[in-house]
Amino acid sequence: MHRIPLPLPNDALRAVNVYVLESEEGLVLVDGGWAVEAARRQLEAGLTALGAGIRDVTRFLVTHVHRDHYTLATVLAREVGAAVALGAGERPNLDAIRGVAGGEVPAGGGTVAVLGRCGAPALAREWGRRSEHLRLDLAEWGHPDTWLDDGQTVGVGSRELDVVPTPGHTRGHVVFADRGAGLLFAGDHVLPTITPSIGFEPAPVANPLGDFLTSLARVRHLPDLRLLPAHGPVTDSSHARVDELLAHHEQRLVACAAAVPGRGAPGSTAYDVAAVLPWTRHERALAELDTFDAGLATMETRAHLELLAARGDLVRDDADGVAVYSRPR
Repeated sequence: MHRIPLPLPNDALRAVNVYVLESEEGLVLVDGGWAVEAARRQLEAGLTALGAGIRDVTRFLVTHVHRDHYTLATVLAREVGAAVALGAGERPNLDAIRGVAGGEVPAGGGTVAVLGRCGAPALAREWGRRSEHLRLDLAEWGHPDTWLDDGQTVGVGSRELDVVPTPGHTRGHVVFADRGAGLLFAGDHVLPTITPSIGFEPAPVANPLGDFLTSLARVRHLPDLRLLPAHGPVTDSSHARVDELLAHHEQRLVACAAAVPGRGAPGSTAYDVAAVLPWTRHERALAELDTFDAGLATMETRAHLELLAARGDLVRDDADGVAVYSRPR
């Protein structure tokens, strides 16, 4: 098994890890990278160093449908006759992306609507403006050959990879647990140095943070495995990092609840709460972030507030299409 980091253009993250599994059938790749020329060249160079090439790849096992994981897999699979497998829960997201690529819906439409409900009209307009010229290639967003379901086991030579659905980062995210080798191919579900975005996907769900925390608990109930993330270094303990992520989000839930005014005061929108919280390890203000990161921060705050409302710690009301949160009476 080998790790090949591929570059990410115009992204705060520097690279996405593609894992190469050798087997009698050929090479099986976990995740595929972003369909840009720099990533393809780096993948080809990495495979050459292993004494192989693109045409030795027979399958892609993709953890989720974000472009830095899915698009290069679909392009190369079509070129060399390889198969692509993706979690069945990603079908609504992929259909939404294909709708944008086919010109059926405006680019950024789903996110613009969510930001509007967050009480961030100026941010929603700017997001929409920047998305107007976004062009998606339908050829990069083909349907997979196989939809992966919960409880399924994928054989790769002598390896057996358990498919574990882990919705949260996206609704159809899956991880692959190689219990025999003590490995967890974690995608973006468990990252070693950052927390994955929550609430940013083409087909949003009602309670993405609730889904994410449930998925973390599910991974915590697996054996403690070596963590092979899609971004960042390999680390020794999936349990240790899951515990850190659970603690982090509980702290953010407390901070979000505390940012909502007390009884008798007007309620707060997700944008209001995001504006008083610190962001990134440098504790930057929301106003210091660019449009993309401010949008992610606002949607993640909404995810925390929605979970607090589901728990009964806050009350959510709708005012002209905007969600407003307040303390319960």
